[in-house]
Amino acid sequence: MFKKILIANRGEIAVRILRACRELGIRAVGVYSEVDRASEHVLLADEAYPIGPAASTESYLRIDKLLEVTRRSGAEALHPGYGFLAENPALARACREAGVTFIGPSAEAMELMGSKIEARRVAERAGVPVVPGAREALGSAAEAEKQAAEYGYPVLLKAVAGGGGKGMRRVETAGQLSAAWRDAQSEAQNAFGDPALYVEKYLPRPRHVEIQVLGDQHGQLIHLGERECSLQRRHQKLVEESPSPLITPELRQAMGEASVKIAGAAGYTNAGTVEFLVVPLDSGRGKRSAKSPPGFDFHFLEMNTRLQVEHPVTEVVTGLDLVKEQIRIAAGEPLGYQQEDISWRGAAIECRIYAEDPENNFFPCPGRITRLERPAGPGVRVDGYVYEGWTVPLEYDPLLAKLICWGGTRAEALGRLRRALGECLIAGIQTNLSFFRRLVERPEFVRGELDTELIGRMLEETARARPEAPVVEAAAVATALTEMAATRNGAGPAPPASRWKQAARESALRGFERRPR
Repeated sequence: MFKKILIANRGEIAVRILRACRELGIRAVGVYSEVDRASEHVLLADEAYPIGPAASTESYLRIDKLLEVTRRSGAEALHPGYGFLAENPALARACREAGVTFIGPSAEAMELMGSKIEARRVAERAGVPVVPGAREALGSAAEAEKQAAEYGYPVLLKAVAGGGGKGMRRVETAGQLSAAWRDAQSEAQNAFGDPALYVEKYLPRPRHVEIQVLGDQHGQLIHLGERECSLQRRHQKLVEESPSPLITPELRQAMGEASVKIAGAAGYTNAGTVEFLVVPLDSGRGKRSAKSPPGFDFHFLEMNTRLQVEHPVTEVVTGLDLVKEQIRIAAGEPLGYQQEDISWRGAAIECRIYAEDPENNFFPCPGRITRLERPAGPGVRVDGYVYEGWTVPLEYDPLLAKLICWGGTRAEALGRLRRALGECLIAGIQTNLSFFRRLVERPEFVRGELDTELIGRMLEETARARPEAPVVEAAAVATALTEMAATRNGAGPAPPASRWKQAARESALRGFERRPR
């Protein structure tokens, strides 16, 4: 087992990994940018080293700086967490060349499954149904039009690289495709440095269900069941749960076996997640699994080659610590159990708590936390990193914490989630807690009738009921954020906006433009 691990990340996931290290008797090394000097992961780490300015391109995304700290600290292994460099094969390869163990899959498996086109080919070779779509990156909008005509509208234009909804556009008609192509290609280039796109059939109101897999270095691969991730806003997950209200034991077995086949075909080790869309019959044109439940198909979507944000719900229902398992696998230890040893107890639901204003188109709201009260009690877990007096930075994703509630049944888990949301207080900044308090009362949510468009429909209803806002409000909000950035960075003009801040401004503008007049 390792004696010291460097955590190449920040925020709640850095704290989560640090705690697992401490329980295993491993010293944890933290890294921090200038604005994270007083972050909780720095305060809890056994050692912590500065790695540069606030901009992630000069700190958390610098492989050379991370490996230099690894060398200086004497850490034998590096855990990337999620986000930043977690799915970048260059980091895994650089660790290998430096004699540092990368806690994750090999660079080769990461490259293979990191490309949506290649991942689709792997799934097809494994005999797993895929979402109907192209098998090659497309060279022009004209080629995309031919593909779209074959599949039938609506379709999705999707970036070959990356994820998180970047470089993705829904196209309803042939007349919209050319403009959508330009927008998606530009966004993909800016986000991933790769403008390649492909076409995929749009499946209406799908369920987004993913399977957690674990593979050791001795050839054993197993799955840990499913997570329901259908509740999303602009392709970003907000609420996850396990088990899925839809999934039967037969479907869990079929999807689990399919996931293990895909991971095996990719030579995958460590923790990973295989994502599927589950849709009513005849919603797609792909191959149907004989083990799908009556009236449903499942189709492979993509694979995430890292620890997922929503991993706690799987931990709660299986009793396994996924971070510890990642570390043990990277250290060369075999899995200490077989597939038949895995069981699922009760139900768990997770809400992602962000520093953003749901009443203002989910506009990011960084700032100082003046009061913080965490919920507690039976079945309640909070994974976070903030504390009273902490200033949430402008420069990074605004995730503050994850609230996970477990119960013997889904109804009990939901009851605990309602209680915990009522006990949670974060003052000084805006958060999306009020949104979750409304969501858990929605009849569809209570019944478990979920799909990827539910939150969009809910927000449209809220917008229609809201009084008309002046058009100038959007510009005023964008200006305010610019001024905040200028204040943070001292006198003079504000520095160039980060991608996150720029996306937030664009999001606000789009939101105000869509309001009914």
